[in-house]
Amino acid sequence: MDLIDDILGTSKNIAVVGISDKPNRESYRVASYLKRVGYRIIPVNPSIEEVLGEVCYPTLRSITETVDIVDIFRRLDQIRYVVEEAIEISARYIWMQDGLIDHVAAEMASIASIPTIMDNCIMREHRYRS
Repeated sequence: MDLIDDILGTSKNIAVVGISDKPNRESYRVASYLKRVGYRIIPVNPSIEEVLGEVCYPTLRSITETVDIVDIFRRLDQIRYVVEEAIEISARYIWMQDGLIDHVAAEMASIASIPTIMDNCIMREHRYRS
């Protein structure tokens, strides 16, 4: 079993950081798909109160339940901050969506023993492996 199979097969709760409430945005489509296939979506965006029928949290730190995957849809200059929060809440995995590559952030996660995927779409990987 490879890392992505492990992540997708052992995770239940996915915090989607930077989710949009606009159906035409990639973060919305990916979160909608993940919810539809059985994952618990935890939206994170301080500008939104609710999306996809779920309460939206302003930060990872404000989430009161366990987070398996932190799925990041933020600008590249925000990645390290999100990874710092993911480390603080003891997320099991960090997933940086297509186009997001930050080797320093990945090293921070590695030091904290949190496996990280960069520049890859979790929805595409799930579809491919299902």
